Amino acid sequence: MTSARAHPRTHPKHAHDDAPDTSADFRRIADLPDGQEKEILRQDVVRAWMPMAERIASQFRNRGESSEDLRQVAMVGLVKAVKRYEPDRGSAFESYAVPTVVGEVKRHFRDHMWGLHVPRRVQELRNRVRTAIQELTRSPDDRSPSVKDIARHTGMTEEDVLVGMEALDSFRTLSLDAALRGADDGYALVDTLGSTESSYERVVQRESLKPCLRRLPAREREILYLRFFCDETQSRIADRLGISQMHVSRLINRTCARLGQEVGARAA
Repeated sequence: MTSARAHPRTHPKHAHDDAPDTSADFRRIADLPDGQEKEILRQDVVRAWMPMAERIASQFRNRGESSEDLRQVAMVGLVKAVKRYEPDRGSAFESYAVPTVVGEVKRHFRDHMWGLHVPRRVQELRNRVRTAIQELTRSPDDRSPSVKDIARHTGMTEEDVLVGMEALDSFRTLSLDAALRGADDGYALVDTLGSTESSYERVVQRESLKPCLRRLPAREREILYLRFFCDETQSRIADRLGISQMHVSRLINRTCARLGQEVGARAA
């Protein structure tokens, strides 16, 4: 069995010095039936092309992902390329493997690097804006391109450029406990967020009850006032009105049930 590791590291027709000549191995793989021998030969070819995958992975560094994770993702793409490549189609393996590995790395960024779900269109706008900024900034002395510059360079609308620019640094979400920039008193992002005001619901409930309370007989209104606003016990209310505590309890339950039905009917 011929091993890819025995081949010369370069070949005149390849564009990079990390592209070994494994054409004979691929022809051998195509002729072999599925089994251990075929799998071992594929592994040899993968090892031979690993420098190419590592080179591609290095092109995506400094984008929020560790170098080792990028390398692993690139290797997954390489394994897929070796397994799917068909030498009979006539194209060189490198021309098939490079877009396969690049696609795998880009898919990793698209599917795993966003802290929140971002629409595919926004991700594409971000990539176009990032590429345009790199192309328009030729040296460290160049000024950052404006929105109009990027729109003119890419053919995008200025609105789309702004969307893409907002997404440039959006892979990671910011903790609500993070201190605000320039805040010296520990003021955090969470302190700027609003919260549900429970008193608003009370206002709605009271306003809904007012017309219903006005229609109650005077004694029922007085009992509810003493019980729920003055915090009187049922026994003290009974003594004050000259009725039994049991009667007070029945009146409260009946009146509250009636009010609940009326308010519910009004809401419906």
